[in-house]
Amino acid sequence: MTDPHATPYDAIIAAIETYFDGLFESDTARLAKVFHPLAHYTCATEKPILHMAMPDYFALVDKRPSPKSRGEVRRDRIVSIELAGPDAAFARVECAIGQRFCTDLLTFVRVDGRWLIMAKVFHYDLTT
Repeated sequence: MTDPHATPYDAIIAAIETYFDGLFESDTARLAKVFHPLAHYTCATEKPILHMAMPDYFALVDKRPSPKSRGEVRRDRIVSIELAGPDAAFARVECAIGQRFCTDLLTFVRVDGRWLIMAKVFHYDLTT
């Protein structure tokens, strides 16, 4: 049940926390709770640009060992959240998976009262 006193920011933060948990644990069931089924996944670092639909992205996540299982230190944070009306928002977040330090630009839409990621466009830098 949705908290009637929660702000849109509270709900978006909760969705981002679920997103971070899903990435850290490579848990596509958890990720599916926060991605719209028609969402786009785009990596701007890859050349040519890598684009996937959710089934392909989830298959990729399912195949990789989770950062948690590899004993990685969890590094994620919310940089900013901007509302673009009652049903659209944008978040800039950062996280690390393996040697990739990612800046994720997440576009959210509110559907049936739930904030869902409609697009993930990201860049990564390799760390040593």
